[in-house]
Amino acid sequence: MEKTDLRAAYLADIGRAFRNYKTLAERAIAQVADDDLHTLVDPDANSLAIVVKHLAGNLRSRFTDFLTTDGEKPDRNRDDEFEMPGRPARAELLQRWEAAWTTTLATLGALAPDDLDRTIHIRGEAFLVLEALDRSITHTAYHVGQIVFLAKHFAGARWTSLSIPKGRSAEFVAGSYKKGIVPKAATNGVKG
Repeated sequence: MEKTDLRAAYLADIGRAFRNYKTLAERAIAQVADDDLHTLVDPDANSLAIVVKHLAGNLRSRFTDFLTTDGEKPDRNRDDEFEMPGRPARAELLQRWEAAWTTTLATLGALAPDDLDRTIHIRGEAFLVLEALDRSITHTAYHVGQIVFLAKHFAGARWTSLSIPKGRSAEFVAGSYKKGIVPKAATNGVKG
């Protein structure tokens, strides 16, 4: 495979990974009651709402003018992302979330294979675009894992699996990752 083909394959894969994490988080959040979006499991914990606010703030900052400005935007207040004065409604949280993801996915979709060799900056530190994308997907996965964990905790017995349900691996012998995460129809009514 030629270098350009590998770069195009990487861009397709990183875009798919970001979309999959967005879907996992949204399907998890959808299973949580509105009040539990702001519930803390302990006094020093972050609520689901705080994790959503932080991840949206990070993605907006990193992917706005991705190739041309520092990824830590001057108007971002990261510390504020971990504060939640009041209790914004689900719709308000998800509006911020969706705006950040729209920017992120549009930016990813506009990248060309040769962009992977370009240098961008985050907090003044130089990164190849490839490095910045890997850094961002790792950060996103970390927080989506928190979202899923908290959502499963709060949903309790109402939880519906977001991936291959326990005890049903044999039904999924053919891989489907490249089509997106396990389709909703495969998990309806199945706990796991």
